[in-house]
Amino acid sequence: MTTGIDAIAFDIAKLHLPIKTLANARNIDPEKLEKGLGLLKMTLPDVHQDTVVFAANALTKLISKNNINPQEISRVYVGTESGIDSSKPIGSFVVSLMEQLYGEGSFSNCDTVDFTFACIGGVDALQNCLDYIRLNPEKKAVVITSDIAKYDLESTGEYTQGAGALAMLITANPKIIAFNHNWAVSTKGVFDFFKPYRTIEKEAITGTNSNTEWFGNLEAEIEIHKDQPVFDGQYSNTCYTDRTREAYFRFKEANNIKGSLYEKWESIIMHLPYAYQGRRMFSEIFAVDATEPLAQQNDADYATKLKEISKSEAYKEFVNQKLQPAEPASSLIGNLYTGSVFMGLLSALIQFTEKDIDVTGKTFGFLAYGSGSKSKVFEGTIQSGWKEAVTTVKLFETLSNSKEIAFEDYVSLHKKEQKTSLLQPHNEWVLDYIEKENPNLVGARYYKWME
Repeated sequence: MTTGIDAIAFDIAKLHLPIKTLANARNIDPEKLEKGLGLLKMTLPDVHQDTVVFAANALTKLISKNNINPQEISRVYVGTESGIDSSKPIGSFVVSLMEQLYGEGSFSNCDTVDFTFACIGGVDALQNCLDYIRLNPEKKAVVITSDIAKYDLESTGEYTQGAGALAMLITANPKIIAFNHNWAVSTKGVFDFFKPYRTIEKEAITGTNSNTEWFGNLEAEIEIHKDQPVFDGQYSNTCYTDRTREAYFRFKEANNIKGSLYEKWESIIMHLPYAYQGRRMFSEIFAVDATEPLAQQNDADYATKLKEISKSEAYKEFVNQKLQPAEPASSLIGNLYTGSVFMGLLSALIQFTEKDIDVTGKTFGFLAYGSGSKSKVFEGTIQSGWKEAVTTVKLFETLSNSKEIAFEDYVSLHKKEQKTSLLQPHNEWVLDYIEKENPNLVGARYYKWME
């Protein structure tokens, strides 16, 4: 018996800003972003969309397009770093919305929880559900990744924004990919990227040093929530490289693999904050785990040699063969945080389909990363039903219908000054309203299905 992904669906924000438009507005050479980082578009949530909306839309598509009986789903586990409540998980909202479509109590037998560890939370949810299905092969589970990657205006992360969700059906004897159960991990607690609780003294807002009630707040400090992270781009790249390298060689050791590990993989799927992140970060592993490995030298010589290898024809050929198939979707979407690695898988499989390359029985390697920081390395074997399963997903056809918006509209959305949707929602979930009056429900979010 094998366990893995049987079906997959997605919901990506339907608005986008061309990277060239952003680059010109920020006085950045567009080629630096387009050719240097592989960025073409960044997708943006409309006024009526949040992470619950994306998750619910992805799951609705997964169920309807694959004729899944909701009663067969015993788990809906969500990976996210864009939660909308500090207590109530996205999964709780999603199963409630599913019952609006499929009937009261139709998901009451379903366990649900959110996993949060920056961009690797979806992989954590997947690993947990694989273990569950291995113990309960008659059951079915769903893993959803849903995130909105938002960065401060004019920050160095601004051009990597993106938004959307993926939903994956996890079963025994799956159609798309079956995963090896021997995984490797590397974890270290660092501050490369995080979203802290932020506070401001009430006196700075009210102008008085008396701690009087302010919109229901009795504390002298006011907590402020921001979707945007605190991050150090260069340090985060270092952490990404260190964790993935450590997990990679631990995987190789744990599985007693002789010779180069990556040469045994048909394709390599990595977390992609931007499309070319993987090719930039993998060069050291390429050099050290080669048939003729690069030996550790003094720091200056080692760095120089690594740079030479990263620019070599051999590495460029390796990138085109093993890394490039996962990149095109990222170029058109932006960062999906927890969904990035799974969108890379879908992108690669569709690329192989379009090029009529049969990867049945081939092994794919996965290098996942989440800031804070943790990497997991694992592998899976492509199953015989993969082509039929991904052909119906229509990823790039959907992305080609995205609506381009003006830079002014982007800024208005980012600042939450835009109050009406830029696109009329159709056949999808929307955020209907947020309760502001009822004291027992202040802040409760309500959603509805738009025909």
